[in-house]
Amino acid sequence: MSQILACKTESGIIFAADSRAVDFTPQGEMVSLQITRLIQLTPHAAILAGGAAAGEHMCRSLKAFLAEEKLTDLTEVCNAALPFLAGEYERFMRKTCAFLPVDPVHHVHFILGGYSARNARSPFQLYLIWTRKSLPRLDIDEIASAFSVPRLISLEYRLAQAARSAKSPLDLLPDIRPHLERQAAASEDIAGPFAIGVITRTGFEKVPA
Repeated sequence: MSQILACKTESGIIFAADSRAVDFTPQGEMVSLQITRLIQLTPHAAILAGGAAAGEHMCRSLKAFLAEEKLTDLTEVCNAALPFLAGEYERFMRKTCAFLPVDPVHHVHFILGGYSARNARSPFQLYLIWTRKSLPRLDIDEIASAFSVPRLISLEYRLAQAARSAKSPLDLLPDIRPHLERQAAASEDIAGPFAIGVITRTGFEKVPA
């Protein structure tokens, strides 16, 4: 299990995630891992990898692909991300299912967001990439304001309300960090260190722990 969440405001986007993941050895033994779930893709785009530990590798591979193809605008990034991640996930599932039965721990989901100067009406955008219909197919949906996986409806509501008056995405940090800490204290499925970052018109920036 993992916890990822993001929220956009008029001045930017804030991302947050824990770092715990689980995986299986070829012998079927479950192991606990610490991974990086928040990956900067371009100067103005980032992605959160939720679910399977392999999601981190998929995002790093996407980052390398975007750099190789010189894709930097958010629209270009989104258009490339879905087919690329879908292909990576399909290969992962074929390889995994060769020696292990399908397990919920193998599911992945991503929150991709960023800033595009080309879109004057809505420069900050968030998208959920997930298995909406069936494995291993990935679909993409736009996120209106705040979203979390697993869903934290009360937190999403508070963030969406606070985002309306926030002058900076960092104004939402007092709601996000304590909630992650409480989750980690209550559940062994979620653990720090927590990764938090923001995207504004000047670019991506990690928030110190």
